[in-house]
Amino acid sequence: MNTPSSRPGTARTDGSPVRIGALVPLTPPGWVGAGRHLLAGLELAAREVNDTGGIAGRPLELVVRDTAADPQRAAAAVDELAGLGVAALAGEYHSVVARAAAARADALGLPFLCSSAVLDTLTEQPTEWVARLAPAQSHGWGIYADFLLGAGHSRIAVAVQPSVYWASGTRILRDHLAPRGGTVSELDLRALTPAAVCDELAESRASALLLLVGHPEPAVSIVRSVRRDQRLAGITIGAPAGQPEFPEWATLLGGDSAAIPFLRYLPERLGPLGVRVETALRERLAEAPSFVAFEGYDTVTVLAEALRTHGTDRARTAGSWPHVAVEGTRGRIQFTRTPGSGVWQWAWAPVQVVDRDPAHPDRFRILHEG
Repeated sequence: MNTPSSRPGTARTDGSPVRIGALVPLTPPGWVGAGRHLLAGLELAAREVNDTGGIAGRPLELVVRDTAADPQRAAAAVDELAGLGVAALAGEYHSVVARAAAARADALGLPFLCSSAVLDTLTEQPTEWVARLAPAQSHGWGIYADFLLGAGHSRIAVAVQPSVYWASGTRILRDHLAPRGGTVSELDLRALTPAAVCDELAESRASALLLLVGHPEPAVSIVRSVRRDQRLAGITIGAPAGQPEFPEWATLLGGDSAAIPFLRYLPERLGPLGVRVETALRERLAEAPSFVAFEGYDTVTVLAEALRTHGTDRARTAGSWPHVAVEGTRGRIQFTRTPGSGVWQWAWAPVQVVDRDPAHPDRFRILHEG
């Protein structure tokens, strides 16, 4: 799937296209809602680049590949896209998939700007080829841990599935909570049904349950079970990975979708660019855009500026990361090296803890900012 190179009546672009490979989860078991929003942002920015003359008069073209949350499929897509001559890679939502893509991009010498994945270690060793827009997991989840403590939660239970990403999140929470007297107990979803999770919670002294699980299942079933268990009336459910961000969450859970705090990478108020892009994304998606859609837009905006300024040679593009200074939808984007990450990192995108308002589940309340 490729984006149209231009529209009638817009700035003219001639010559062979400059191609960017776009990695997006568009089919299950990938998080399809997140993938759809990510792609909408990527495509909107690509269209606007072409409306303003493309890359030195050449049209920008996205070459989209569905990763379906499969690391091997993503690595194969990187190989294919490199062979097709793309100037750079963009996108991906799932952290474990992005890590596989980053490893292949590094091995092939292909610039990769990761849009949404947060796992701290995207590559096993430092690389000049990979940069990232989303905050590292240790940064965002540390802010979430601060929120929990500020809200009076020191005994935390996590319903967790086996995953490098979930294991990393659990470790970050424990490391942040333990020095201040907090504890994290794990409920292994390999052995527990949603009903059994409720029984474990009822016997514990935990005041919060965090969903470190897939979406929509088993997350939706766990929420329904906990909400209907009178023994757990006072427990807070949280979802640091952001499952409640997307409209599907409210559609599936109705009133049960509210008051579940999650991480969101948006400022309290968007600037003029963000407001304009939000309007265009809402029209494109026929629903409110998530922060993931803004990440997609910012990704292409950054890559287009790098390609315009430094040319389409892959090594020159990768060499441009420390020189990038671009106004994105959520602030000024610049890349630095940060401790614990081997990639070029925007430090940092805005971080909020928000939830859906119980009185209006289609609206969000900002509970904490970091």
